[in-house]
Amino acid sequence: MSSIEPLNPVALRAGLSGTRYPARLHHFPTAESTNTLLMEAAANGAPEGTLYLADAQTLGRGRGANAWHSSPGEGLYLSVLTRIPLPLQRALWISMATGLAVKSGIASSTGLSADIRWPNDLMLSVAGRSPISGPAKKVGGILVEAAVNPGPEALLRHAVIGIGLNINHQSFPPELEAVATSLCIASGEPQSRSALIVAILRALDQELTQLMDPRPDLLQRFTEASTWVRGKRVRVSEQGGYTGVTAGLNADGYLLVAAEDGTERTVISGGVREAL
Repeated sequence: MSSIEPLNPVALRAGLSGTRYPARLHHFPTAESTNTLLMEAAANGAPEGTLYLADAQTLGRGRGANAWHSSPGEGLYLSVLTRIPLPLQRALWISMATGLAVKSGIASSTGLSADIRWPNDLMLSVAGRSPISGPAKKVGGILVEAAVNPGPEALLRHAVIGIGLNINHQSFPPELEAVATSLCIASGEPQSRSALIVAILRALDQELTQLMDPRPDLLQRFTEASTWVRGKRVRVSEQGGYTGVTAGLNADGYLLVAAEDGTERTVISGGVREAL
């Protein structure tokens, strides 16, 4: 299989039959940022399940406005619109649900076991088969951008879920070599972008449906899927910077850290890295 795999929107729509996406899939050979385009469309009334998929992005963004390396035809660059009316304080659930969906899609399509670095990064060890054997590198990321309905309840009006995944990249720019990997590098062989897109989006469709359950088991499943939630010694960049050991999630999904100064802190904005 070539590392450059053209996407067939007709075949993708067939693979996504029964989900919210087939009739609303839009494919772009190149886009500045699928998230930016879809946020604009959402503000203009685009429906639930609208899906923007690009072969390459020229201005792809990660969390915290970080740039995302987007090799044409070698990765997954997509954005999905959801209008689930979650309370604003639980908007993080969307990112966590997406992380579980991406992890599931990677496992079913490639056999690789990805770890989820709270709240939105997908990590793979050098060996690829276990999230805790060998140094881990980033293979994917999630960026959720939301708009809120005015009023006392502060419910989400819509959220755009951006997913970037390194699939068949053979190499990375020098500034990313130490921290990034791809599914091809981890597995030792090219992977099907189409199969991954279908597997991830089918899993995401189920996860978003489950978010409407008044008593979802999302937090428990995320805790079980991530080695970062409990017992990981981390460095946190917010609140002036501190180190400590992760101590689980609160009811809204935010990470708790037992800091070295004896306090328990709640991580709000991410920026969690392993403290060596």
